[in-house]
Amino acid sequence: MMVAAQHTIAASEAASESFFSGALGRIQRFMLVIGPAACGVAVWVFGWRTGAGVACGCAIAYISFVWLKRAVYAFADRIVNSAERRSSWGIAVRFLLRYVLMAAAGYAIFSVSPASLNGLLAGLFLPVAAIACEAGYEVYMALVRGL
Repeated sequence: MMVAAQHTIAASEAASESFFSGALGRIQRFMLVIGPAACGVAVWVFGWRTGAGVACGCAIAYISFVWLKRAVYAFADRIVNSAERRSSWGIAVRFLLRYVLMAAAGYAIFSVSPASLNGLLAGLFLPVAAIACEAGYEVYMALVRGL
């Protein structure tokens, strides 16, 4: 009887681990859904300039998220495989390039149309909205399936 209970607990933990390990992929998919929806709403409510700013902000936020994920995986791989000494300079440059890209886009949009800057800043919050959706999905799955 005790062995069956331990097997059930182990299977439940494996299912939970499998579910939670897919969070980054789900967050990226949420971003791909929320981004165009936010752009559409911004164009409809505030006009095409703000919508263009939101589109630029969403694109930068998505690229930044993907680059950040790659950088974290590269740093983790570097730590785990620390037997061989390789330079981390390229990883650090790509990590910092995200901020240069955001600053350049902000400057370009501000110099062309200051009204679009609000849209850009709103679009940069795309990962926050996607993470909130992922949190809601995880709560739903925990309540419905007990994960």
